Amino acid sequence: MIFEYTPRRAARSPVTDAATFKVARLRQAPSRGETALDMSHLIDLSYNYHSPRELRWHLADRLGLAPMAVALRESARA
Repeated sequence: MIFEYTPRRAARSPVTDAATFKVARLRQAPSRGETALDMSHLIDLSYNYHSPRELRWHLADRLGLAPMAVALRESARA
């Protein structure tokens, strides 16, 4: 499954002091001739992600898939 997410800046991590991001919008990428589906309800939009990899693992867990079965791409920033 391919997902497109729109990140927005979030606070620095108090644990790692690294920049984090929140997801403003999450959509399932459309197949040919279809429209993108809004999937934002699948995740906590207030969570501070440390990396796209963390978001991918979170989505895989929520969907009961192997992490390698989930692909992400970033859309324009909100």
